[in-house]
Amino acid sequence: MTRLKDLKARLMADPAFRAEYAQADAEYAVIEALVRARTQARLTQAELAKRLGTTQSAVARLEGGHVSPSLATLRRYAEATGAKLKIELVQQG
Repeated sequence: MTRLKDLKARLMADPAFRAEYAQADAEYAVIEALVRARTQARLTQAELAKRLGTTQSAVARLEGGHVSPSLATLRRYAEATGAKLKIELVQQG
């Protein structure tokens, strides 16, 4: 039986896999930040949706990674949760 750690190491040797993994990791980090901001604001998805002028299902799709939010949407989300949007580009390495 292959251990997960060994499988990941073997897959990460492939540059194409590594690139996809990095992209997925970045997308997950955005989703995690959105959910964290909402929960720290002690808001339900429905309460946040009301503040944003949208539906609970739209917030769920956003937090589930089923849509790619625009910068304007991220700004509105941050404001609605009392958070500050910060976007950062860092060198790969």
